[in-house]
Amino acid sequence: MKYEMLIGLNVLDDSKYQEYRKNMRPILFSYGGGFGYDFKISEVLIAETTNDINRVFTIYFPSKAKMEGFFSNPAYIKVKEKYFNMAVESTTIISSYKKNT
Repeated sequence: MKYEMLIGLNVLDDSKYQEYRKNMRPILFSYGGGFGYDFKISEVLIAETTNDINRVFTIYFPSKAKMEGFFSNPAYIKVKEKYFNMAVESTTIISSYKKNT
């Protein structure tokens, strides 16, 4: 079983966002995490948010505790501040759930 989240972003700078992904990936892997799906989208037909969304992906971890550890890791926070905050206008957590693998 793994813990997974479905997330929507509004990415404003693709190159900075790719740098973020490149630099955060080793930290993500060290927590047993990864990406299941990743889509660039051009149109949202229905949303429960006012945030624009042009990227949708799933991110998973072996447990909710591992996910929380990843997002609070000082090295991850540093990468996020350097790349993510400049590349992404908004984040929408669409859903989080336990998934049987």
